[in-house]
Amino acid sequence: MMKLKEFFIPFSGLKLGKHKFEYKIENKFFESFDYQEFNATLIDVEVELNKTSTMMELDFKAKGSVNVDCDLTREPYDQVILSDLQLVVKFGEEYNDENDEILIIPHGEYQLYIAQYVYEMLVLAVPHKRVHPGVLDGTLQSEALDKLEELELKETKEENNNIDPRWDGLKKLLTDK
Repeated sequence: MMKLKEFFIPFSGLKLGKHKFEYKIENKFFESFDYQEFNATLIDVEVELNKTSTMMELDFKAKGSVNVDCDLTREPYDQVILSDLQLVVKFGEEYNDENDEILIIPHGEYQLYIAQYVYEMLVLAVPHKRVHPGVLDGTLQSEALDKLEELELKETKEENNNIDPRWDGLKKLLTDK
């Protein structure tokens, strides 16, 4: 993984208080992490750093979209991304990032690399199961959906033919309530 220099925040020269940093995330960013799941990416990330004398608080906010392939039809669509992340940075003896919400960096550090946090926040913001909105509302026409529907109808007919007639009596009990 190559380090992207624009994601280094040199905090040692910053005054106490709040500072904003803005980033435009495109596919090049994910390629640097060797992540190939997105077809296209356009996400705005805003990072607000609140520097105090003893620690720093970072508030990440992301808004945009990624173009991904539907898991059912393989049709590409734009998935909306809205995400946020809070990170507290404290100073200690040695680097420690075992806690997801607290980062400890050595006292002598003068800059902070945030690309890994941005990457994880954005990848986790995409749903695990990606379904095209046209599949959900029934407006998408695709060969894959047609084939799934064709196979589903055959299975349903076969299931109805293989039902033991003794079950019909039990089904009648459910409807007689």
